[in-house]
Amino acid sequence: MKEVKSPKKPLLYYYGIVLLIIIVFNVLVTPMLTKTMVKEVDYGTFMSKIEDKKIDDVQIEDNQILFTDKDDKNTIYKTGVMEDPTLTERLYKAGAKFSKEIDQQLSPVASFLLTGVLPLIIFIALGQYLSRKMMNQMGGKNSMAFGMGKSNAKIYVQSSEGIRFSDVAGEDEAKENLSEIVDYLHNPKKYTDVGASMPKGVLLVGPPGTGKTMLAKAVAGESNVPFFSMSGSEFVEMFVGMGASKVRDLFRQAKEKAPCIVFIDEIDAIGKKRDGQMGGNDEREQTLNQLLTEMDGFEGNNGVIILAATNRPESLDPALTRPGRFDRRVPVELPDLAGREAILKVHAKKIKASDDVDLHTIARMASGASGAELANIINEAALRAVRSGRTVVNESDLEESIEVVIAGYQKKNAVLSDQEKKVVAYHEIGHALVAALQSHSAPVQKITIIPRTSGALGYTMQVEQGDKYLMTKKELENKIATFTGGRAAEEIVFGEITTGASNDIEQATKIARAMITRYGMTDEFDMVAMENVTNQYLGGDTSLSCSADTQKEIDEKVVQLVKAEHEKARKILAENREKLDELAMYLYEKETITGDEFMDILDRK
Repeated sequence: MKEVKSPKKPLLYYYGIVLLIIIVFNVLVTPMLTKTMVKEVDYGTFMSKIEDKKIDDVQIEDNQILFTDKDDKNTIYKTGVMEDPTLTERLYKAGAKFSKEIDQQLSPVASFLLTGVLPLIIFIALGQYLSRKMMNQMGGKNSMAFGMGKSNAKIYVQSSEGIRFSDVAGEDEAKENLSEIVDYLHNPKKYTDVGASMPKGVLLVGPPGTGKTMLAKAVAGESNVPFFSMSGSEFVEMFVGMGASKVRDLFRQAKEKAPCIVFIDEIDAIGKKRDGQMGGNDEREQTLNQLLTEMDGFEGNNGVIILAATNRPESLDPALTRPGRFDRRVPVELPDLAGREAILKVHAKKIKASDDVDLHTIARMASGASGAELANIINEAALRAVRSGRTVVNESDLEESIEVVIAGYQKKNAVLSDQEKKVVAYHEIGHALVAALQSHSAPVQKITIIPRTSGALGYTMQVEQGDKYLMTKKELENKIATFTGGRAAEEIVFGEITTGASNDIEQATKIARAMITRYGMTDEFDMVAMENVTNQYLGGDTSLSCSADTQKEIDEKVVQLVKAEHEKARKILAENREKLDELAMYLYEKETITGDEFMDILDRK
């Protein structure tokens, strides 16, 4: 049985009561108050005061005469009108000040508006102003005192200009999963005939910027149904029970507009695992409990589909991710090479690009970039074209925008001394030469010694020919050797070391440690995991899960591995000292060289 709730009286009901009180006051009370101020006398008294010349002010009206006495001007006397043709003459002789009122009778409608409606409007306006003033002083309508328990969900009713699946590129698998939901909302009978039911909830997981929110909007756009959007953090309140009330209100609104889609972004804010510890977050847990209840209620499928997005699926409560609640998990991963190219094509339609722009090359250079970063690369390229005074975007703009995303903007006012510039040139050529002379390394795309806002005084860009999903032990060792190549060049040429290799050291150590603790690439530890990875979509935090003695052994192995690759890099550069000097001097003069220029000099006999 459904609960029957008594309907709430509208605000107009209370305004009507106030209006009635005002009308009664004007009709009954006001005349009673004014009546006591006037003294009624007979016409003879009026005539005797005229004969005695005691009359002062006289006002003749249609049905009464009002007058005052010279001896008592504070009292107003009233008498009826009689047939008296000589009244005016006698009043004049008695020295009275008299006049007849010019009757300007208001219409009943105007009188009602002035006496009844106008005071009410003033009363309502004043009340609204004071309530708004109070609301602003207490933090707005979404503060604790106002709007408590309301969901405040943003409602989008999709139009023909809404986001479609064609606007989302690079996530074909995710779109295929979600297109089933769209089909169900259009043709539910096709599924009910077979006995199939749609998932109640779909969980979108993936790194930031991959298009989870955009996919949810595309589902709503394709389905042409109302779309409720709310962030998980908006449910969190100071008072216990307010978050649960917001969940109830959200689902109530959704059921009223069914079929519809409810999208909860960053659901991990309210869906974290319940630990059962004393003094936990009661408010968050109650909000989660209410969400579980709403998703698993007594009612069947009522046309409300829940979409949620998170970067931390491992932190969600198992009760939330079980079948019957969030039945389906849709991974929205970083795009591959073909996906990146497709995303770049979608965003390139919004700008004026020259015909010779090769988006395939740009996609190769932007390895590991998310959809949001690729959109930013296109926009940065367009801004660079405007700064250069051009109306079209060329390939150099796109290449420079990738460098901006990787290393920051060029520091125009940073002036290196000749010695520092020479050290940086040898450092970067050291990286490039070690990479080029190893068989399993990515080709060099570009080398520059122009300082960047990220703090880098120069960098070497290596670009793979395609996406790599597996890396061999040899390839990882070569990567470490390439990172140590800059420091090795400084040691060979100048006989001293600088602080410029800080990032190289960090990267080399990270790879070496991962090889030992996570990838099992040592004989001593074999295939035993020494490290756990959490938050894989947010950079991957690691924590060691081994004893102190084992940790000491790991540290020794890491040092040993990096030292071996560092020695290999020194050996490669020492054997090719002439090319090192030649390339470094060329880079010193040009400041920026391409991979083709680098290889031409290297291959030259």
